[in-house]
Amino acid sequence: MSVRRLAEDSIQPAGFAFNAENAAWAEATIKKYPEGREQSAVIPLLMRAQEQDGWVTRAAIEAIADLLGMAYIRVLEVATFYTQFQLAPVGTRAHVQVCGTTPCMLRGAEDLINLCKKRIHPDPLHLNEGGTLSWEEVECQGACVNAPMVMIFKDAYEDLTPEQLEHIIDRFEAGKGDEITPGPQIDRIYSAPVGGPTTLTDAGTKKAPAKANGGDPAIVPPSNAARPKTDADETDPTLKTPATAKAEAAANAEAKGDTRAEGGAQEAREKPSLDDKNRPAGIARPAAIDDLKLVSGIGPKIEGILHELGIFTFAQIAAWKKAERDWVDGYLNFRGRIERDDWVRQAKALAKGGEAEYIRVFGKKPR
Repeated sequence: MSVRRLAEDSIQPAGFAFNAENAAWAEATIKKYPEGREQSAVIPLLMRAQEQDGWVTRAAIEAIADLLGMAYIRVLEVATFYTQFQLAPVGTRAHVQVCGTTPCMLRGAEDLINLCKKRIHPDPLHLNEGGTLSWEEVECQGACVNAPMVMIFKDAYEDLTPEQLEHIIDRFEAGKGDEITPGPQIDRIYSAPVGGPTTLTDAGTKKAPAKANGGDPAIVPPSNAARPKTDADETDPTLKTPATAKAEAAANAEAKGDTRAEGGAQEAREKPSLDDKNRPAGIARPAAIDDLKLVSGIGPKIEGILHELGIFTFAQIAAWKKAERDWVDGYLNFRGRIERDDWVRQAKALAKGGEAEYIRVFGKKPR
C-alpha cells in the first residue's frame, strides 16, 4: 500500500466545525462508549467529517482529536491508515476505488484501472476536468468471490467488466448513481455461485425461484438451513409407511418428468381446454422462428407442442402472465416446471440480446 499523506497546506482550510446536526450526532455517538473509552468514537467521527466536507482535512483531524482528548498524531494515524478516509479532495459525484489485490487482478482489475485512467484521469487521486470524478487503486475490499470490484463511497459494485464500470461512472457523473443497484452486476445472489447452487440441491431447486413480481431471484436458503428431524423408524427404508413411500415415489417421478409412475404415484391431471381464456395467444408460423430449446426446460418434444399452440418466439414466452404460465404448465402437465426453470426470465434475455444477453444475465451460455 502506498504511503498516505495529508493534502498540501495550500488547499487545507483554516478551520473545521461540525454543523449543528452533525454536532448533535457526534455528541450522541460519543456517549455510546463507556467512560474513559470515548476515543473509540474516532472512526465514526472522522467518517462523519468526511461526509460533511467531502474529505478529511487537517483541521478536521485536529478538531476531532480535541473533542476526544486525543493527541493529534493518534487521530492522524487512524486517518492515514484506512483508505476509506480521503485525505485530499475527491470527485464530488464519484470517487472510484478499484481493488487491485490478487483475486481482482486475476479477473480483470487491470482493465478497470485502465478504464479509470482513460475515463477520469491518467493518475490516481486526481480530479477530472469538472471535479466530479476521481479514482484510486486500493487493497482488498472483501469481495474476492465477486472479483473484480470497485467501491464508490460506501457501496460495492462487483462482477464488473470495463463496459459495465464505464456505464456506472457515466450514471454517477450525470448525478444518477442511484439508478445503479450496488452488489453483483451479473445474475448472482450475493456471493453464491454464478447461475445458482450446483450441489446439495433438491429436485427443482437448482435455480432460485423468481419473486412474485417477476423481479430478481428470491433468496435460496443455505443447504444447512434448519429442517425437521426425521423419526428414527422412518430412516430405515424397510420401515417406511405406505403413505411415505407413495409420497417419495411421486416426488422422484416428478423430478424425472415421469407422469406414469407405478401405482399412480403422480396422478395425471386433466388438461385445460384449448378454448380456455388463459391460453396464451398463438401466431402463425413466421418465416424465421426462435430456437425455443435454448430455454432450459424446453426439449424437442416440448418445443413441438409449443409450436402446435402457436408459440414460436422468445418474445411470446417472455410476455406470458401468471395465468398464461399456469395454463401452459397444466397443458404440459409440468407441475411447476415453468416457474422453477424461470422460462419467462430466460426468454426475456434471449429476446433482448440473444446468447450474449443470456450470458450477461445468467453468467453461462444457454443450454
